[in-house]
Amino acid sequence: MQREQISVFDMFKIGIGPSSSHTLGPWRAAQQFVRSLEDKSALPLVKEIKILLYGSLAKTGHGHGTDIAILLGLSGDDPVTFEVDQVLPKTESIKNSKTLILGGTKKIIFSASNDLLFLSNESLPYHPNAVTFQAFLNNGNAISETYYSIGGGFVVKEGGQGQSKNEVDLPFPIETANNLLHWCIKTGLKISEVVMENELAWRSEQETLAGVLNIFKAMRECMYRGCHTTGYLPGGLNVARRAASLNRKLTGGRVYTNFDEWVKAIRETGDGFKNILDWVSCFALAVNEENASFGRVVTAPTNGAAGVIPAVLQYFLVFCDGYTNDRIVQFLLTASEIGSIFKKGATISAAMGGCQAEIGVSSAMAAAALTECLGGNQRQVLMAAEIAMEHHLGMTCDPIGGLVQVPCIERNTMGAIKAITASQLALQTNPDNAKVSLDAVVKTMWQTALDMNSKYKETSDGGLAINIPLSLPEC
Repeated sequence: MQREQISVFDMFKIGIGPSSSHTLGPWRAAQQFVRSLEDKSALPLVKEIKILLYGSLAKTGHGHGTDIAILLGLSGDDPVTFEVDQVLPKTESIKNSKTLILGGTKKIIFSASNDLLFLSNESLPYHPNAVTFQAFLNNGNAISETYYSIGGGFVVKEGGQGQSKNEVDLPFPIETANNLLHWCIKTGLKISEVVMENELAWRSEQETLAGVLNIFKAMRECMYRGCHTTGYLPGGLNVARRAASLNRKLTGGRVYTNFDEWVKAIRETGDGFKNILDWVSCFALAVNEENASFGRVVTAPTNGAAGVIPAVLQYFLVFCDGYTNDRIVQFLLTASEIGSIFKKGATISAAMGGCQAEIGVSSAMAAAALTECLGGNQRQVLMAAEIAMEHHLGMTCDPIGGLVQVPCIERNTMGAIKAITASQLALQTNPDNAKVSLDAVVKTMWQTALDMNSKYKETSDGGLAINIPLSLPEC
């Protein structure tokens, strides 16, 4: 049986909000379909495109920007580099002009209302997040391909392979937490060091270090931007941004002009318990308010949970004197391995497992990373991850209006604070006395996901999504 090989750059991907499964994944699927047409020399022959959205993509696709992501992906734009302030203007231009430049080269007539269909009463068996692309050619032939967005920006093509790197011989193959602990005990390496050794099978250490620091740069810029942007979130719920006003209140008029000066200003505000809790909440709010506004974020491991890891990392940098490149890399490498264990043993898709698969996993990742960076041993690191997830088990995904706003944004603050608490508990506990292993909680999470009613899996058919009397504009 071929084992899944997951890199730190699979768990952490730079993209555009608001959802890794409903925005980034469909965007990547659209790009893959265009490349498929190019490979078949069919792109110049295309006269018409139809897109069919199924399951959760259909039910909450409008609120998650699925249609927007697909239009940009078909246009040949990339979520890593596309200017975020052009997301809405460009897609509105496509809809209003009723033309689409496929792959940036082939101009076709396109009607968003007739050619991009939300089939909310239909689902495909492999995964709730499914999209089918149909290209009709001027020679009378047609090409149809189906893709599944399986969470965290990962995409699988029906009948083919998902996004994958070249298969390599990893020095430390890992499927479970027990595998990871085995290699740590055998080698004496920290979890982050085991991860780095595996990354070397794909690229040089210098490339990995540069890539991880670039991930941090994107997280840092997102958080800083979110802490200095006011107004209301798009989508019709009229949710006011809170991070900027909270940041302004907490900094108390201190003057700064960049991220490093901001870190210094935060440190000067004091280190009282309430002060730190307020700051952690502020950090998380900032990231997810950006995510909800089609800002550039990092999947960690998803967009809906993108604020937890940056918030806990920022807590470590500011209040634990961890602001060095080495510690940042250590944090993110450790977090990525915990995320990969959950992806292999359960899911990181809310459409499959509810919000436990997003906020729960991100909290476990952050708790583990913080614990290693604060000096915890390998067993304490795994224990911290277990504690964090144990107290997210059963969390449903019920976004109001299909928007990644309520309750999603506040859940990131809770996930971050739980991660810090889990780390503190693990650091003060002898892991030999633990009653629950990380592998046991991964298994339990997957069993819970299977038992969970589908209306609590990112469909907006249950929970808060149907009990909050809010009116949204017609799509």
